[in-house]
Amino acid sequence: MSGHSHYATIKRQKAVNDAAKGRVFSRHSKAIAIAIKEGGSADPEMNSRLRFAIDQAKADNMPKANIDRILQRAAESGNIYEAVYEGYGPEGISIIVEVATNNKNRTAQEIKNLFEKGGGNLGGPGSVSFNFEKKGLIQIKKQPDYETQMLSLIDLGVEDVDEDDDIIEAYTDPTKLAEVKEKINEAGHQVTSFSLIMKPKVLSPMTLLDKARKALNLLNTLEEHDDVLNVFTNLDIPQEIMTQLES
Repeated sequence: MSGHSHYATIKRQKAVNDAAKGRVFSRHSKAIAIAIKEGGSADPEMNSRLRFAIDQAKADNMPKANIDRILQRAAESGNIYEAVYEGYGPEGISIIVEVATNNKNRTAQEIKNLFEKGGGNLGGPGSVSFNFEKKGLIQIKKQPDYETQMLSLIDLGVEDVDEDDDIIEAYTDPTKLAEVKEKINEAGHQVTSFSLIMKPKVLSPMTLLDKARKALNLLNTLEEHDDVLNVFTNLDIPQEIMTQLES
């Protein structure tokens, strides 16, 4: 991936700003509520999905007191639902949006409006998901001896890696994400984040500045919606274009 910025990397680079806005904690709150509902238990020892959601919240430095309050509130409210929307952005890029909402009809209409205002359109189930596969993503601080580190990660169960300036993006079987993350930690590598993602099989390069800006504006608008948990896309922007967008 050297010289390119796919959307997982772009989101990581803006995560500090999102955290400042409180969006990260808000999303963890909803993810915990969904995990309790779908897993049928507010006890993380009995609910592996909930345990994973709590581990993610802790990794983003959410205080234990906050997590305990979220667990209490989420256990008492059962009116939150998951939904997934698929659509197209500018120049036909594929987009998957995962939400948690207490009003599916309202959220569906709002997501549809955001797509249309951003130069895209909402599609039906399966319209773009065929180009994605579920993966575990572990982001790891890059060490000076990158080649040796990469071989170590492969030995620990990582299937594939991408590299950025200071981060390695390691991909795993989604069912083994927690197990591989623990092995990586125990081996002395510094894990900065981990998540379940939809990884595109084929990327869509965006080489014109104006079109890249329009695509990112739509993706950022979707990310900022209160009900949205995750946005995945096959957008791929050359680094020289990203540099112009950031200037």
